[in-house]
Amino acid sequence: MDTKLEGRRALIVGGSSGIGRAIAEGLAAEGVDVAIASRGDDNGTLDALRAHGRRSVHIRGDVSSEHGAETLVSAAETSLGGLDLLVNAAAVRLNEPITRLSARSLEATFATNVAGCIYLCRAAARRFIAGGQGAIVLVGSTATVSAQPGETAYRASKAALRAHLEVMAVELASFGIRANLVTPGATDTPFIAGLGEAQRTRAIEEIPLGREARTDEIAGAAVFLLSDHLASYITGTELLVDGGLHLRPIFGGSRADLRAMNATDPGPTA
Repeated sequence: MDTKLEGRRALIVGGSSGIGRAIAEGLAAEGVDVAIASRGDDNGTLDALRAHGRRSVHIRGDVSSEHGAETLVSAAETSLGGLDLLVNAAAVRLNEPITRLSARSLEATFATNVAGCIYLCRAAARRFIAGGQGAIVLVGSTATVSAQPGETAYRASKAALRAHLEVMAVELASFGIRANLVTPGATDTPFIAGLGEAQRTRAIEEIPLGREARTDEIAGAAVFLLSDHLASYITGTELLVDGGLHLRPIFGGSRADLRAMNATDPGPTA
């Protein structure tokens, strides 16, 4: 597609694997210089990006603190000579049933999924306003439309992300800066690799399109939203890319499994 993104500079947080990596590759293919950020190694992502002939860098850091988020944006700006696009695909999911939900899991989830994202957007927005252009895409989750047992912290964090996105879009619109949310459903990534095969199979049976998404299918939606040429009049919106999953709440277990999650004394939680 003709995105007219060539020459733009993007930071993709959580860009070394899964959906973040696919978005990074999709942008590089459109002629975008890309900085990927992650807590670990780049997992070969830089080689894939550089195959498109674009400048690509890896920044190691942790988005779960104010300082960490600001450092990532600053490092990307310095490495690329400026910054035009921000994608936040970083997230943690620490599932615990409500009677066993620990303060540690709740706080860690919100530190990365909510506070870290807000700090990233704050840092990027300041630069975009100064530069006179910019676009932001956040990666959401169909956890907000399909309540799953054990996902209290994760679901609440993703709901908060949408609320943040809507306010940010209103505030930045007068500067011509757009902000949107791309929301994937079940996608074949390391993020869901820990689920049992039986649970994944049962979940797939409930998806109207009958399969998990490929990461490039999510990336295409994100690249579209980042393009001022293709999505110039779209801001503050959520684009669901879920195969119809939001139409069918699912749980990959039995009623007995559900009862067992909260049936015994959880003991100390902190």
